[in-house]
Amino acid sequence: MGELEDAVMTRVWKWNRPVTVREVLEDLQQERSIAYTTVMTVLDNLHQKGWVRREAEGRAYRYEAVSTRAAYAAALMNEAWSQSDNPAAALVAFFGMMSEEQRVALRDAVRIVQGPESPEPAPASAPDTARTNPGSAPEGRGR
Repeated sequence: MGELEDAVMTRVWKWNRPVTVREVLEDLQQERSIAYTTVMTVLDNLHQKGWVRREAEGRAYRYEAVSTRAAYAAALMNEAWSQSDNPAAALVAFFGMMSEEQRVALRDAVRIVQGPESPEPAPASAPDTARTNPGSAPEGRGR
């Protein structure tokens, strides 16, 4: 997705409601000079790509985001990663660019995707057994 498409989608997500080309245009014009037809074309392209849905309202359309910004970011990352000729190297390079805060978020995300891990609990008597009888195996083992 190009810079202009991203700027348009940012507005659609920000308002979190169906928007018109005119509304997006007026907001974008606060930052840059842009034509109505350009915004209309970008929203039409986003509709064709499946990022927005639209409903006719008179002679115009109202556009609404199909998915969240997080899903969009994930799709961009997946697209870039899948185009790499060496996905592992691409991930290593990507992780190397991350801040510590982003790495923490990544670890949290991996934990969520993998589900709760159930670490094997150590036998409660293992330390005592080792001290009192160093040659014996923990309960349930070696039998």
